[in-house]
Amino acid sequence: MSATVERLDERQPDEAAKVAALIDRARAAMEAYENHDQARVDEAVTALAWSIYKPENARRLAELAVEDTGLGNVDSKIIKNTRKTFGTLRDLMRAKTVGVIDEQPERGLVLYGKPVGVVAAVCPSTNPAATPVNKAMMALKGGNAVIIAPSPAGYQTTADTVALMRAELAKAGHPEDLVQILPKPVNKAMTQALLEMADLNVVTGSQNNVKRAMQSGTVSIGVGAGNAPVVIDSSADFDDAAEKITASKIFDNATSCSSENSVIILDDVYEEAMAALERAGGYRCSPEQKDAIGATLWVDGKLNRHVLAKDPAIAAEVFGLPAEARERKFFMVEEASVGGKHSFADEKLSLVLTVYRAKDFDDAKRIVRDVLNVTGRGHSVGIHTSDMNHARDLAAATDVVRVLVNQAHTFGNGGSFNNALPFTLSMGGGTWAGNTIDDNLNYRCFINVTRLVTTIAEDKPGEDELFGAYWAKFGK
Repeated sequence: MSATVERLDERQPDEAAKVAALIDRARAAMEAYENHDQARVDEAVTALAWSIYKPENARRLAELAVEDTGLGNVDSKIIKNTRKTFGTLRDLMRAKTVGVIDEQPERGLVLYGKPVGVVAAVCPSTNPAATPVNKAMMALKGGNAVIIAPSPAGYQTTADTVALMRAELAKAGHPEDLVQILPKPVNKAMTQALLEMADLNVVTGSQNNVKRAMQSGTVSIGVGAGNAPVVIDSSADFDDAAEKITASKIFDNATSCSSENSVIILDDVYEEAMAALERAGGYRCSPEQKDAIGATLWVDGKLNRHVLAKDPAIAAEVFGLPAEARERKFFMVEEASVGGKHSFADEKLSLVLTVYRAKDFDDAKRIVRDVLNVTGRGHSVGIHTSDMNHARDLAAATDVVRVLVNQAHTFGNGGSFNNALPFTLSMGGGTWAGNTIDDNLNYRCFINVTRLVTTIAEDKPGEDELFGAYWAKFGK
């Protein structure tokens, strides 16, 4: 792949020309792609999955990602590279996407799946290997080609990932140019040119990138910011909740958009739940330690890169916490009220967990709403409870796409083998988050559907059937 990038750099004098060349190659690859044949499409998707799922590749890319970006940890990234890929492959192998994908004779409909075209996939530094493969699998499942716009911080990891995908495609007899990457050095102008030239943009990462895609003039799917608050209800199994919250919070050092950023505990069980979180590995900060963390966490309105997704011992040292804290897994700061941006209510992308004390369940719902209004509206919420009425109440009252019950949020929010959400690394937040999808990104986002329509027996009700109840109540 590096040789290809060098040739492009030599041949093309400016960003727009470089991108135009990639687009041309992508369209040529689509012409050669056997994207009318579901079996061949599925082989291409499987090739991409195997390129990162293969154990030595999963580990090498995980190690390179941490080395490149300084974010997260190797073991977690290996799990991302394998678990997300395996789950996504499971979902995709169960779907029809090309040719006749559904027949409904009783409705006189036959549905045909067709490609959307060349997909621009903007990917974040937090997942420089897993996200490109995830999006490429979905794009190729729809019969499309994809061009990856990587984060500059994770460029080498993404470039190596793309090279592995291309090699597997060639091995399976598919055009390598179905998957390409923007040439180095990637900059905003080049990414913007791709957003304007592609047929569909799919953007994961900063909200600035999402906004630019939406303004590009190209149909765009962007996903919302995470900042997940999680309620510990009075009826929860506290040790089970604490273990799940801990496993989720510390996964990849809290880089996931689904990582718990706040926990809201009801007053009558507050100390019991806090004790469980401490047993699970949490360090309970004093008010003075909380102030020190707050003064360090943000620098000039941005998260401090020295604590961003760092191991607990490193973060604790930067925060100035005592030796005891450096042996713990994450750090709990207790807040009396919800602040604004760059407060402990905001997304932290670090091993800092904000804890709020709610007077009762109604107050817990209020705190959840206030936190989401700072950051994360539309994304997700969790609750640990044995009272499903409370779970239903939270779902009905909260403007989010996903409400997870008794689950480790990071592992369940992007799809799991024990819930029905599609596997993905990109989660839409609906109009609440300014997104065009209110679902986990999935294969359906990457196809157009043609409907062959034939006549059926007339389905026309009488006026009384449609207006009768209204006339009876309000008159004609």
